[in-house]
Amino acid sequence: MYLWEKARWPGFTWGDDEVLGPLAEARYKQGRLLGGMVRLGFDLRLEAQVHTVTEDVLKSSEIEGEILDRESVRSSVARRLGVPDAALAESDHKTEGVVAMMLDATGNFVVPLMKERLVGWHAALFPTGYSGFHRIKVGGWREDTEGPMQVVSGAVGKMKVHHEAPPAERLEAEMGRFLAWFNVPPRLDGLLRAALAHLWFVTLHPFDDGNGRIARAITDMALAQLEQSGQRFYSVSSQIRIERSAYYDTLERTQKGSLDVTVWLVWFLECYARAIDAAETTCAGVLRKADFWQRYAREPFSPRQKAVMNRLLDGFEGKLTAKKWAALGKCSVDTAQRDITDLVARGILVKNPGGSKNTSYALAFDVGLQKGYPS
Repeated sequence: MYLWEKARWPGFTWGDDEVLGPLAEARYKQGRLLGGMVRLGFDLRLEAQVHTVTEDVLKSSEIEGEILDRESVRSSVARRLGVPDAALAESDHKTEGVVAMMLDATGNFVVPLMKERLVGWHAALFPTGYSGFHRIKVGGWREDTEGPMQVVSGAVGKMKVHHEAPPAERLEAEMGRFLAWFNVPPRLDGLLRAALAHLWFVTLHPFDDGNGRIARAITDMALAQLEQSGQRFYSVSSQIRIERSAYYDTLERTQKGSLDVTVWLVWFLECYARAIDAAETTCAGVLRKADFWQRYAREPFSPRQKAVMNRLLDGFEGKLTAKKWAALGKCSVDTAQRDITDLVARGILVKNPGGSKNTSYALAFDVGLQKGYPS
């Protein structure tokens, strides 16, 4: 029997003794991170948010096997958050839809979660009405026209069923009960509420596709409500992507077990705490960026130089070449080379070892080769 088939569904229970320790640890780390971010200025917090939301969108999609273009996602996030210098790439409708959903979930956390809103998120994820080559229903709950909704893995003929969701005819009532619970928060710690909301939604699996991504958006919304802030400085989705096998194993064990969901809650809280740990790297990156601009505060930068340098400081993949500079700065390679030569002459960039055909550059700030500046 699955969770939803139990007589007392959805009467979740858990062991307070087992949950208390992980909950206290997660809360401590949450407070430490958020307290540290408050000390940063608005612009730096916004930079951190652009990075975090970008990672959230990318990793939430990767969990479902869909790879989005990092630069497109970052540009979409930056434009929507009002950071024009970071929006240097075009983005497609699918990317825009995923970003719109994530930012609506966290930025509008005070707005009740209703069926119409969920359906809108689903439509944003599937703007063409197709998932891959398959036509899916967009605009309402699934209808199970091809049989029960099952989460499966393996080759045809050897598939393993990990979960079977409630039949379509129960969805209106089941989702109504879930939304009523979510919109009238119970007397429950906010982290536990976020964990239960995630479990409950993916167990119902109300759409033909996209349920995992929407569940993670709901989780982020619950966390934003807990913190009373739409700014995100850590990514639970990124941590789930790292721990994907454990995530699916724990979810399956819980969905095929009893209404005692202690195992799921403990795993979620520990995963959340590790997401906070990972976010400290992001904070370090933001502080590094602030240090760079403070150190070179008296140096003149053209708007294009400043924009591309920001991208370099954000840690884009690969090495910086004139060709990449041209793409990021939307200019010719000759113009890019002039920009770079100017920065090299002032000791802001340095050439990496290598031949002339593969000339690349790095921040002197990072390698301790500044000319005329204190280290």
